[in-house]
Amino acid sequence: MELKIDILTLFPEMFDVFNHSIIGRAVKNEIININTTNIRNYTNNKHNKTDEYPYGGGCGMVMTAQPIVDAIDAVKKNNKGKVVFLGPRGKTFNQETAKALSKEKELIFLCGHYEGIDERVYKYIDMEISLGDFVLTGGEMACIPIVDSICRMLPKVLASDESFTEESFYDGVLEYPHYTRPEDFRGDVVPTILLSGHHENIRKWRRKQSLIITKEKRPDLFNKLKLTKEDIKLLKNEEL
Repeated sequence: MELKIDILTLFPEMFDVFNHSIIGRAVKNEIININTTNIRNYTNNKHNKTDEYPYGGGCGMVMTAQPIVDAIDAVKKNNKGKVVFLGPRGKTFNQETAKALSKEKELIFLCGHYEGIDERVYKYIDMEISLGDFVLTGGEMACIPIVDSICRMLPKVLASDESFTEESFYDGVLEYPHYTRPEDFRGDVVPTILLSGHHENIRKWRRKQSLIITKEKRPDLFNKLKLTKEDIKLLKNEEL
């Protein structure tokens, strides 16, 4: 087993998405093991409640500490990985974080809901990740793309390692343009170089296009790049 993931959530049915497509195949092939745990199953409340009104007043409800911590303790018996909370205080998720987490053997993701979690839960959390500066209805919405991003970088999940190493953001640049049949679509034709069969020229063209697109669309990313001598030469070369 390459990676074991446990997800603590109030809505385990939302993660049925991982039974399909590429991740579903990886689960079936035992490259990834994804389990969900319903936090509600661990509450001591006789009405199965997992939330309460916050002390000090305010609108909304807060997830209580007891069921969350008990769920973490239960999962920790078979999963010793980091507990990752999907919350607004965390560092914004990016490809570098995905790469780092894909090297772990075990991970536990905690999905919050309502107005958040009791502050006392944080001492049981190892890492907090935010998907961005916007509000979602629950941590489940953030957990799905994050887990997908991590899992697809594991060996044998995709058909070839090149499938992710050449994608946008993997090495700090946006991906180059793609073309497929027909060669001529309404007068818009595929660049001749892609039909040449000259692999080295195609590689250089793709790298140049990645650099140009990144500079135009995401100057913030481009300005962080450490351009190689080849990169500088490619950007000056008008023939490619």
